Amino acid sequence: MSRYIKIGLIAFLSAGMGVWITFQYIQFTELQGSQLDLKISKIDKDNTHSQFINEKQVVSRLLPAEDFVDASEQSTNSVVFIKNLSVINYRTGHWMDWFFEPRTSQRISTGSGVILSEDGYIVTNNHVIEDADEIEVVHKKRSYKGIVIGADPSTDLAVIKVDVNGLPAIALGNSANVRVGEWVLAVGNPFNLTSTVTAGIVSAKGRNINILKDKFPIESFIQTDAAINPGNSGGALVNRNGELIGINTAILSMTGSYAGYGFAVPIDIVKKVFNDIVQYGEVQKAFFGAEFADIDNEIAEELNINDLNGVIITHVQKGWAADEANIEKGDIIIEINGEPLLDKAQLEETIGYKYPGDLIQLTLKRGNKNVTKTLEFTNREGTKEVLKRMAYESQSLKATFESISKAERDLLGVESGIRVVSVGSGFFRKLDIPEGFIITEINHSNIETPQELEEILERIRGKVIVSGITTSGRKVYYPYLF
Repeated sequence: MSRYIKIGLIAFLSAGMGVWITFQYIQFTELQGSQLDLKISKIDKDNTHSQFINEKQVVSRLLPAEDFVDASEQSTNSVVFIKNLSVINYRTGHWMDWFFEPRTSQRISTGSGVILSEDGYIVTNNHVIEDADEIEVVHKKRSYKGIVIGADPSTDLAVIKVDVNGLPAIALGNSANVRVGEWVLAVGNPFNLTSTVTAGIVSAKGRNINILKDKFPIESFIQTDAAINPGNSGGALVNRNGELIGINTAILSMTGSYAGYGFAVPIDIVKKVFNDIVQYGEVQKAFFGAEFADIDNEIAEELNINDLNGVIITHVQKGWAADEANIEKGDIIIEINGEPLLDKAQLEETIGYKYPGDLIQLTLKRGNKNVTKTLEFTNREGTKEVLKRMAYESQSLKATFESISKAERDLLGVESGIRVVSVGSGFFRKLDIPEGFIITEINHSNIETPQELEEILERIRGKVIVSGITTSGRKVYYPYLF
């Protein structure tokens, strides 16, 4: 090969390499996250051009690492460590248990909470403080006694308060503006490791994962791949501005630890629950008065429809809001206030923002035609006014009770019921009736009020049968000999 041919071939290869490098650089600058690191390592391994090592610094500016520093500093200051201390009564199963008091042990569980006001109001998960005999709140190594202000099992949220002022309240965002794919941070105390921050993206919105066991659950979670583990519950999900957009609540896992997906209650729901509990002592829940379900292939085939969007009415409660609005079983809700309805989670989230007395316009598909109905929400008693929780504390029984609502009575098919709210270390604890249990009858007679329950248990003697319903909905009875 002549000298001139060799020079020409080298020049051609050099030019080709320059074009290839330019093309790779264009591709390189479009990559983000793990894809970026993968491409960098591949190019370095091939040793095609050392310039790419320097380009990593340029492209890294596209990533939100610097944003994470400010957001982490802001949010960790507003996240607290919560200890739940409770006394557990248990029996050994031996026949001698009948003659002795139950044995006791102390259980300690932990979680997280987020400071929402400078005067000590903190929001957390209901399951973090559930059954607590004592709550300890730790903020910047200082410990405070926490008092439960109220809880809402339907959203798994609770509000506690510590007696201190000047706390760093977190900035609040807007979950309606959260977009799938945006970066977020999960802040909490997993495995008792305080002030832990993990990063990820919003991988979905409006997730319904059927974990809330309340009779009227509201599930419309923000899904994220930021690592959330036991102890993160009640902690903060924040955006890159350090604004709270959700309260971390659950993980999807076969092992109990992080396996790819976590779920948070949207901040717009948190705001309503928090404000209602602080102002009224309970959430002013709007009742729709009907049960509904998502439309799947089987339902669509049965109804001979092609569109899977919307929800189908499966049951209408007589005398409640849906019934008053002339909504019927089999109706398909396709629009809310003129906006398309996609699924059950979207409808539940919309209801979660509403108050008794609020109006909502629904477009229904009924047979081959569309009809429009206006529904007015009610409260749990079937009326429109604001309700305040009325719990009755019995000094003689050392327990707190409340009458169940009309909505629960209709759902359970009972005429009356008294819920056991809390049990102290007194007479009622010896009955071994758990908190949350609904007492419906004593010796086959209905119990109408907590005061009536107190009177009967104070004076009754002989054989006594206490009938009721467990938190799982099972009807049971407890026999005693007084």
